[in-house]
Amino acid sequence: MPNTILAVRDVVKRFAGTVALKGVSLELYSNEILALVGENGAGKSTLMKILSGIYPYGSYEGAIEIKSAPCRFQSPFDSENAGIAMIYQELNLELDLTVGENILLGRYPRTKMGLIDWTRLYSEAERVLETLGTEIDTHVTVRSLSPSMQQLVSIARALYRNPQILILDEPTSVLTENEAQNLMRILRSLRNKGLSCIYISHKLDEIFSLCDRTVVFRDGCKISEHTKADGYDSTRVIEDMIGRRLDMMYPRRTANIGDEVLRAEHFQIPHPSAYGKLIIQDVSFTLYRGEILGLAGLVGAGRSELLAAVFGAIEKNRGELWIDGKKVEIKNPTAAIQAGLGFLSEDRKKNGFVQSMDIRQNMTLATLRRLVSGPFIDRIKENEQARMYFDKLRVKAPGLETLIVNLSGGNQQKVILAKWLMANPRVLLLDEPTRGIDVGTKSEIYKLMQELTDMGISIIMISSEMPELLAMCDRLVVLGRGVVQAEFRRGEADEVRLLRVASCT
Repeated sequence: MPNTILAVRDVVKRFAGTVALKGVSLELYSNEILALVGENGAGKSTLMKILSGIYPYGSYEGAIEIKSAPCRFQSPFDSENAGIAMIYQELNLELDLTVGENILLGRYPRTKMGLIDWTRLYSEAERVLETLGTEIDTHVTVRSLSPSMQQLVSIARALYRNPQILILDEPTSVLTENEAQNLMRILRSLRNKGLSCIYISHKLDEIFSLCDRTVVFRDGCKISEHTKADGYDSTRVIEDMIGRRLDMMYPRRTANIGDEVLRAEHFQIPHPSAYGKLIIQDVSFTLYRGEILGLAGLVGAGRSELLAAVFGAIEKNRGELWIDGKKVEIKNPTAAIQAGLGFLSEDRKKNGFVQSMDIRQNMTLATLRRLVSGPFIDRIKENEQARMYFDKLRVKAPGLETLIVNLSGGNQQKVILAKWLMANPRVLLLDEPTRGIDVGTKSEIYKLMQELTDMGISIIMISSEMPELLAMCDRLVVLGRGVVQAEFRRGEADEVRLLRVASCT
């Protein structure tokens, strides 16, 4: 029998109006990578917050043991001292501190005079980054890094603390394929050196390749357990996750493409973090009625910046935009909304919703002018509109008054989609619409996209998952080195060809 390093015994966690964990028990063994999978809202993150000390002892029922010793964490500091390091999906870095300062945060080395030993600090930070196989300047601020580099800094900070147990929540969601493969190589090496990991991801191909064992959660319960040694059955795992048979992940795409709806000509966009450089040099593209146009490319190709500039969320050096054959000037998101555009941002926490507001308030943010009655908002009309989309998109929450920050990532994404659907857009700009979302919710979003295009709405979609782009898009524009490298119609490209073109080789 393998040695148990971590044991969860009959844990129950209640929130107002719901039970998030219903008597969950599981074990993590020494030298093991254990995957936790399940739909958004299944209880995975809630359990991780208990293990990391965010939900203190006394706020839940049940017991946590490390090496058979009971643990009663009152804070993340207690969890860290017990040997647990947690890397969250939403990165928790100090953006205006340097990379080195972030990696050693709270553990700065001191000189004999009691001052910070800056030479040793940066030396130690560089040593940790070397174990990750990455060359990041430890003296630059984290704000200047790409999301993928920020993720590596977050992982380096966790490893610097020499944990016994490493918990990773969607660690590859912002990493390129090569970076993800490198991370998995590092995790295998750490496992062989004695580190145990809990790995949360919606990417089943990663899990089946990396993880020794997989535990499925659904509706706050542990449903099943699968082992790599016995051979993973992806269909069985997915059906355990969603509680029903999944006949098809992607809908059969029957596009009825019409006339040109939007045309962007000669867009040039400055680099967001490198002064004097361009991330988009000269890009033009068209979009047709009822079409899903995919923007493919590697991290840093400028896909997100291009959509943000079209929506008026960031400035461009030059570029013209045409809608229905008429030239329009969009200098800000308000003008974009009025022109019939909706924009689902890559970073939903930063740009997608207001954290202090509830579901109803977030859903109606883009359409408040239509809900005004005199000097006040018509609350009855607002509630009716929000309820319609709450039910249509099957948002899992106690009610419309639930704060959006208390929702899972997939349900937050549904609320943001509802916000834009309420605005009746003609064009939807979707930047990573299924990032960090479970397979069941992904399938729902794919079907919704099909329904929207059937209604004549046009979609521009960015995704780092090439199978998703190939399955959902009628046409693909591949960006690289600031220009369009190639354009493919459905069926003309595969993953290898896309990657080769995106790499400009």
